[in-house]
Amino acid sequence: MIRVFLVDDSATVRKVVAEILNSASDIEVIGSAQNPVFADKRMALDWPDVIVLDVEMPQMDGLTYLKQLMAEHPTPVVMCSTLTQDGSATSIKALGLGAVEVVGKPTVNLAAGLNDSARELIEAVRAAAQANIKRVVSGVNASAKLSLKKPIAPRPVPPTLNEAKSKPPEGAGRKVTSGLAGVGSKGSKLIVIGTSTGGTQALEAVLSQLPVTTPGIAVVQHMPEGFTKPFSERLNGICEVEVKEAEQNDVLRPGLVLIAPGGRHLQIQRRGFQFYARIVDGPPVSRHRPSVDVLFRSVAKFASNRVLGVIMTGMGEDGASGMKEMHDNNAKTVAQNEATCVVFGMPAMAIKAGAVDDIVPLDGIARYLSEFK
Repeated sequence: MIRVFLVDDSATVRKVVAEILNSASDIEVIGSAQNPVFADKRMALDWPDVIVLDVEMPQMDGLTYLKQLMAEHPTPVVMCSTLTQDGSATSIKALGLGAVEVVGKPTVNLAAGLNDSARELIEAVRAAAQANIKRVVSGVNASAKLSLKKPIAPRPVPPTLNEAKSKPPEGAGRKVTSGLAGVGSKGSKLIVIGTSTGGTQALEAVLSQLPVTTPGIAVVQHMPEGFTKPFSERLNGICEVEVKEAEQNDVLRPGLVLIAPGGRHLQIQRRGFQFYARIVDGPPVSRHRPSVDVLFRSVAKFASNRVLGVIMTGMGEDGASGMKEMHDNNAKTVAQNEATCVVFGMPAMAIKAGAVDDIVPLDGIARYLSEFK
């Protein structure tokens, strides 16, 4: 049984969330409080397995409490944040401070909206309960070091497929060393990455170490709608490679990382030797939208040894079947090892499916990717 404590200043939220979680046979809400000060006193008598935490509360906000919690009593935390620009950005900060999962909270029709997100909330708590909290804390420390890096200068917005086709590259007639270098050539390569619980810290650790010469990368990180843009912006500020939320027809090129938008699927299509993004609606696949399987299957159609698939920390089996299709079509495939995963679920299922060529620790993945040229 997963024992959960709720911390939210809204009595309505506490009531509805408790009803949702208690409806799951493997979850029990053991208590709640309107702010972290009261929560600490109550939890001291009976400490929970998972804490569901609001961001904005009186007396002590969620981020301040999260820092304190991870320093004094590390516990898996699910952030429940309003679906606003400010709320989403704050939740991304929370993930960097040690929160394991983020769930969106509607600003209108609160009870109905939370009930619509019931499955997502229950799965987030289950994932948090499986998290290796020691890995979470070590990721927090690594994230803090990265945040001290000198900000990277803004980079130009990459062209869409139509722009790339209609406009000749700058300096045509001589060797191109940036921009669309490698795109449209027989030597172009592609990397696709799938991750979930613990993935925000893992992606930060990997992408921040990549040089701009790294092949184009497409990423699915399980995350609600509205959260992937601030997440991409955060990564873009600490990475040499450019990181952005994927948009329709974005052209993948060396030094560019596209993050699938929350609530929509990302596919990579090929036209000639050019890779570009296709953003599609549709039902969840493998219980997720965006789905790693959708991304991996889209590249399996043209996979070869010039395509690399990477599956990292996360709960469940999303990505395993898609990676198997890639593997069977001669793509190179890699899984993060168990010792460095926050949750060894998705990589384990891919390994079990016979879809993985190499198993690599988190601190070795960046080198693996940068050498794939």
